[in-house]
Amino acid sequence: MSPRDVVITGIGLVSSLGEGADTHWRKLSAPGTEPVIDAERFAPYTVHPLPQIDWSLQIAKRGDQRQMETWQRLGAYVAGLALADAGIKDDEELCATMDMVVAAGGGERDVAVDSDILAASEKRDDFDVLLNEKLTTELRPTLFLAQLSNLLAGNISIVHKVTGSSRTFMGEEGAGVSAIETAAARIRSGQSTHMLVGGAFQTEHPDMLLGYELAGYLHRGEWKPVWQRQGAEGGGVVSGSGGAFLVLESREHAEKRGQRIYATLGPVASSRARRQKGELDAGIGKLLDTVDASEGGMLVISGASGAHKATSTEKAAFDTRNGATLRAFSTFTGHLKEAQFPFAVALAALAVSNKASYPAFGAGEKAFEGPLKSVLATTIGYHHFEGMALVSALD
Repeated sequence: MSPRDVVITGIGLVSSLGEGADTHWRKLSAPGTEPVIDAERFAPYTVHPLPQIDWSLQIAKRGDQRQMETWQRLGAYVAGLALADAGIKDDEELCATMDMVVAAGGGERDVAVDSDILAASEKRDDFDVLLNEKLTTELRPTLFLAQLSNLLAGNISIVHKVTGSSRTFMGEEGAGVSAIETAAARIRSGQSTHMLVGGAFQTEHPDMLLGYELAGYLHRGEWKPVWQRQGAEGGGVVSGSGGAFLVLESREHAEKRGQRIYATLGPVASSRARRQKGELDAGIGKLLDTVDASEGGMLVISGASGAHKATSTEKAAFDTRNGATLRAFSTFTGHLKEAQFPFAVALAALAVSNKASYPAFGAGEKAFEGPLKSVLATTIGYHHFEGMALVSALD
């Protein structure tokens, strides 16, 4: 036990299941919960859509709402949920001294302009001239500003007055892993006392789905739980809209202000295995050793995406190494890209805090037996990057 132990004191979650930590615990811990899916709008692809959200509950000014894209609005909203949950949102002094690490994507493209350019290119051969024309007549400087990845952190600072240091990571699931890893390291080193960390992803946009499908990753046809997509048409990934933010604090800082603590965040490890050389299985084993989670019988909140190779390798690694009990939450939320790892850590913290396991999220998941003192959160990226974190009960 150390004053600089990293503890989780605030959780903000939004997914197709709803919003808030309590909502997600209640629905995911109840047997028989059904996923919320939309198989019509983007057929033949299925998505897990955003729930109805009253943005004004966390973003009071209409002007602030209007100048954000949906993914930024979502991120700012979820960050507000985490701050409120940690009892920090209305404390100006704590917000002013709070540091932030955000996992962000590249923003949403203007689909109307893209379509117009493609349509015009079918009738013209001077593509360079065409692009210059569109750049000067169709694309607005404000649109470019809205695409800046670090603007999510900027909007959180504006809306919630979180004005300490700020860092933004890009790189799909790797961004979320690096964000958590960096935030935890800063607290352990004494560089920060309290941090806001997380990300958001809005998949209900054609270019977001295109990013997956260019390499053939999207699942096609009838929806299936994560572990049941092997051999089905397509690449296995069903994406979702949502976000996850956490408030991390040093143990001393949280206890001094009398804040409830969900769990402690232990070792956080990351890697990027050379998958083309067949090193993913060994890479998962090294991560397990790094976070000291190699013993059997552990509950694992898995960020498995459904991508055939990555998902089957992860399941085989756990089946053969430590007989862990897996819970693939993407069955209910869809794949959340940058927010995947923060979401996994949040669900692990909820299980530890409630001293209870989640029931099986789908066929292929066994019942959990044994004490629940620690939970492992994993994210094995659908394309690359891997991460794990050990979440434990407060000593």
